[in-house]
Amino acid sequence: MTEIGERISFVDRGQKTTVVILPKKQPWAIALMGAWLAMWLTIGAVCIWSLGTLPLKEQEKIILWIFLTFWAYYAFRISRAFLWILWGEELLKIDDLGLHIKKSIRNYGKSIPYYYDNIKGLRYDVPEEKSFQSAWEASPWIQGDDRFHFEYFGKIVKFGKKLSPKEAQLLSQVLEKKMRKHAK
Repeated sequence: MTEIGERISFVDRGQKTTVVILPKKQPWAIALMGAWLAMWLTIGAVCIWSLGTLPLKEQEKIILWIFLTFWAYYAFRISRAFLWILWGEELLKIDDLGLHIKKSIRNYGKSIPYYYDNIKGLRYDVPEEKSFQSAWEASPWIQGDDRFHFEYFGKIVKFGKKLSPKEAQLLSQVLEKKMRKHAK
């Protein structure tokens, strides 16, 4: 296994190359997000409990249902981000058929093949260091944007969440070299 930076590693086995991109793990952020998520789920449970047991007026019930709608949306988003930080990974497999991309949490995810003949314009974009997007993605509870993208049958395919400029450049070199080798 060869490592590229802190979060990226790859294994070249002749017939195929496997690249693993892990999320940035910060113990303090995981603990903070876990505590926040637990509080958020408790708030939702209390609201659901109060809908079923307390004698509420019709207007109070409507307010609680509206709140629970927003609550469910943010509970889903934060749960996904929390699980991604804990167990998420992006797997890229480069073989003679094409580039296979799998975004998984605890091995749960689907590998999607992209054939070389139909991949157009593989490139990466990293936001400028002092831009708003860079500041937004620096927060640990944001999954972040994908750095690499290419066109495949008119659709844009993206991968490589929150990669630094150095990591993106090194990964780009590996991908181009291995894809050229296997596309022959």
